[in-house]
Amino acid sequence: MTALLLFGVFFLLVFLRVPIAISLGISSLIVLVTNNGAFGLEAITDIMYTSVAKFTLLAIPFFILAGVIMEHVGISKRLIDFAQAMVGHVRGGIVFVTVLVAIFFAAISGSGPATVAAIGGILIPAMVKSGYRKETAGALLASSGAIGIIIPPSIAFIVFAVVAGDQIPVTINRMFMAGVIPGLLIGTAFIIAALYVRWREEKKGIFHADEGAVRKATGKEKWDAFVKALPGLFIPVIILGGIYGGFFTPTEAAVVAVIYGLVVGVFVLRGNLLKGMYRIFVDAALQTAVIMIIVSAASAFAYIVTTEQIARDISTALLEASGNPIIILLLINVLLLIAGAFIDAISAYYIFVPILLPVMIALEVDPTVFGVFMTVNLAIGLFTPPVGLNLFVAASISKSSIVDISKAALPFIVAGIIVLLMITYIPAISTFLPDLLNVK
Repeated sequence: MTALLLFGVFFLLVFLRVPIAISLGISSLIVLVTNNGAFGLEAITDIMYTSVAKFTLLAIPFFILAGVIMEHVGISKRLIDFAQAMVGHVRGGIVFVTVLVAIFFAAISGSGPATVAAIGGILIPAMVKSGYRKETAGALLASSGAIGIIIPPSIAFIVFAVVAGDQIPVTINRMFMAGVIPGLLIGTAFIIAALYVRWREEKKGIFHADEGAVRKATGKEKWDAFVKALPGLFIPVIILGGIYGGFFTPTEAAVVAVIYGLVVGVFVLRGNLLKGMYRIFVDAALQTAVIMIIVSAASAFAYIVTTEQIARDISTALLEASGNPIIILLLINVLLLIAGAFIDAISAYYIFVPILLPVMIALEVDPTVFGVFMTVNLAIGLFTPPVGLNLFVAASISKSSIVDISKAALPFIVAGIIVLLMITYIPAISTFLPDLLNVK
């Protein structure tokens, strides 16, 4: 009865287009009040406060602030210029530029929509000038921006480690390192998909490239672009090098990233950073507030799922549905792909990790592998209609309809699913780097 009430109210509210965080909070409140009377109100406030009062989660606002600072000082533009100087002139080079810059900026912001917003205004027009339809350009950028929650430092991995840590130890360090190879694989898959789209449109005679759109850069121009991009290229080196070198924790790394951004902005790039600090802090605070509201509301939902034995019952039913681990993993991927198309990643962790992690443990699946393939599922959801957030951001920048850009995203969705299945059934893709570097 509790499960029916909890999930019934939640899905009804989602169907009525109530924001996910509010839907999670209201459904949890109704269940707690129904079961505990007036004490339900006190319980939900305690749960929501406790869920965000965790030292590990301090990394989220600082990584967000670092990303906003980097964008404000123009690092994304320098990364784009460097990538264009290196490969922009080759056939299909703008595709390489788009994906490479998305990966680099993902390592700065840790956010998919932020990546799309930061680089879309430059790269979508550049792709259109190179012959791609604006819908294809927007779809590639929306897809590539999703890599932001897979490539470290990833806010999504931080949240997964916190949620999963209630059942089994999962470190942020290991999750960060586990995301590197899958993130690069997905980027490669998107490049192949985009080149396939170009080949298909050339065959139809609807691809008309401006071959002079990007000329080959001279050696000096490449060197100058590299030097200008160094502040951005150093960011992942400093953050990840510091974490795995034992100099600081992931939470401390987020603070280091903020300080680095301020130093670079003021003393290296000599931008008027101080004048824009108010806007920077407001933007970072708004992004942080959205995430923390989701975390607190979803925590109450997860608390009920766990304490009322709902997670145990669903896990048992799932394991009894088939004795074949391959089928179970496939069913879980289908479930997460559907969920990712409607629910943001943070909410999905709090809803599904308490339910699915016991299944993974029973199947002897490494929690790190589960965290990676779950995150890849939710990354694909960022550019899957009808609620793929990256699609809406890219559609706005490219001035395309959400229907047209959703159709253009289909090759990239297929490419992402192919890599997802590889990650699911070949655990070494996720565990190779952490095990090689002995990251626990």
